[in-house]
Amino acid sequence: MKIAIGSDHAGFDYKSLIKAELESQGHELEDFGTNGPESVDYPDFAHPVADSVENQSAELGILICGSANGVAMTANKHKNIRAAICWTQELAELAKQHNNANVVCIPARFISIDIAKDIVRAFLSTKFEGGRHDRRVQKISC
Repeated sequence: MKIAIGSDHAGFDYKSLIKAELESQGHELEDFGTNGPESVDYPDFAHPVADSVENQSAELGILICGSANGVAMTANKHKNIRAAICWTQELAELAKQHNNANVVCIPARFISIDIAKDIVRAFLSTKFEGGRHDRRVQKISC
């Protein structure tokens, strides 16, 4: 699967570890940065990830910052993006099953790397249920 990934400085370490794990599993990742722990502006990385998912260059996106709020707010400005902040595996599953989320946003300052990896695994493997949820998802974009 082709996945777009990006982070700010607070998410850089988690991004590196998640990216390495996913690549070892055969996934193709497009890394939109950041490339170090120096302070940066999260929209500079969230917009390219959202663009990649929106134009279908990538199937799904992963964004990581300190709280996940900034990257989620930024990504959700894109019409066809449904970015979900997830801090548990169950939330990632529900975001996909019920909301057809196409970008997962991870709060690196509030969860362990093991939980972050569990969230990513759940997000990538869970399928959208459709049905009554599809009607609701179709009403999200303005």
